[in-house]
Amino acid sequence: MDNLNGIVTFVYAAETLSFVAAGHKLGISASAVGKTIAKLEHSLGVRLFHRTTRRVTLTNEGQYFHDSCQRILGELHDAEAVLSEAALRPRGLLRVSLPVIGYRFLLPVLPAFSALYPDIELDLDFNDRLVDVVEGRFDAVIRSGMLSDSSLMSRRLGPFRFVLCASPDYEARAGLPRTLDDLATHDCVRYRFPTTGKLQPWGLAADEGEPPNLHTAMTCNNMEALRGAVIAGFGIGFMPDFLARDALASGALVPVLGTLSITPGQFSILWPSSRQLSPKLRVFVDFMCERLFSEP
Repeated sequence: MDNLNGIVTFVYAAETLSFVAAGHKLGISASAVGKTIAKLEHSLGVRLFHRTTRRVTLTNEGQYFHDSCQRILGELHDAEAVLSEAALRPRGLLRVSLPVIGYRFLLPVLPAFSALYPDIELDLDFNDRLVDVVEGRFDAVIRSGMLSDSSLMSRRLGPFRFVLCASPDYEARAGLPRTLDDLATHDCVRYRFPTTGKLQPWGLAADEGEPPNLHTAMTCNNMEALRGAVIAGFGIGFMPDFLARDALASGALVPVLGTLSITPGQFSILWPSSRQLSPKLRVFVDFMCERLFSEP
């Protein structure tokens, strides 16, 4: 394919589903858009659009070609950006999505990052829903747990551990369990995944399953709310150590079954595999892999 202009024209027409709108964006007439598309269709030997007097729509072949062209143009754009910025300091807007709870571990290290890279503007989306990296136009996302999206590149940020906690008020009222089986006689505050509606496994048993007969007194689909409920004395909670750390240090929370071995958690940073790492994203990934969860 030797006509890159034809591909660009097609992508604009496919995104707007209007030759007139595509012409406005490109600074040419709708007739010129139509002629370019017709030439492209002739070259490919397939019809890319269904045309009527009222509208145009993509054919199946057109939809496939559009998806492929978007990836190609995205890679060309990234290559140009990398080359043009190669000799410059990392700069520009960097959009990152991470769980709501992520501010607990991310914000403390951001002043040092901003001091090193003052020309990078961070746009942080704290959201517990599972976002689409490409469609959401994010440069990167931070996620926990198993990674199933093979279209994304990833690097591990470091492990953390889950801890069982309760408030001093709850301890005074109900005592604390001394063994795993004792949990059956206590109120438990559970986390419900907002994306699946399932309760989070506590992973305390030998097979990383549930302890027997957990009594759920409350469920929360937000970890900050769960932490607040446990501090308020509603029951025993299971939460990441970085979420409980300051409350444990101040005495607002007390550890439960502190010697119990609990399965560690894992956060990773991910970005589209089809994209070349820009300087701003590269330094962000390297910095976060070095600084986050670096405490023993």
